Amino acid sequence: MSSSLEVWIAAALSLMVLSFLWRDNPAYKFAEHLFVGVSAGYWMVMGFWSTLWPNAVVKLVPSAARLTEPAGPVPAREPLVLVPLVLGILMLLRLWPRLSWLARWPTAFAVGTTLGYNLVRYVRSDFLAQIHATVAPGLLVTSGGAVNWVATCNQWLIVAGTASGVVYFTYTRGGAGLRGGVARGGLVVLMVAFGASFAYAVMARVAVLVGRLQFLLGDWLGLV
Repeated sequence: MSSSLEVWIAAALSLMVLSFLWRDNPAYKFAEHLFVGVSAGYWMVMGFWSTLWPNAVVKLVPSAARLTEPAGPVPAREPLVLVPLVLGILMLLRLWPRLSWLARWPTAFAVGTTLGYNLVRYVRSDFLAQIHATVAPGLLVTSGGAVNWVATCNQWLIVAGTASGVVYFTYTRGGAGLRGGVARGGLVVLMVAFGASFAYAVMARVAVLVGRLQFLLGDWLGLV
């Protein structure tokens, strides 16, 4: 067995978390609250030194850069940083009931700008790029000029699946006849796609569990 105190603490916390498989208990609650608290504290410190310090403190007080980079250059002062800094402070006023209404302004600004930015980004990446990837040449050829039948069949399969999925979500007409068959094929395509996504998520969780079991049986107990 391991003689390291850190390994024993990690193993104890891992067993506390896995004890939830038996039932909800105080040991699991302790490990859960400890994990959330440590994570919140860690990311708060990381957010200060990686975001707030270089983007607010250093740009308002350039000489403060000497504290973290003594040999680095002193940047120029940027007074416009006061605008996002004030908005961030106003967002914290939600903690005071009398002034909580002021937090609506920075929240509305953040939601609006994020929505506008992500709208353009998603239209390009998830809409136009997907259409461009689906509508490809009918025959895909290699660099030597020969037809790549495997890639071509895959491409036409994607086109057929996409078209049948669109037909399935079109409710302006009935589902009888040829259209009904195509719609049912689209439903099968959607079920396969969602099943593959769910299986990928499950495998990611299983990989985390396997890593934790390897730690317990290997690094802690020394059995593997």
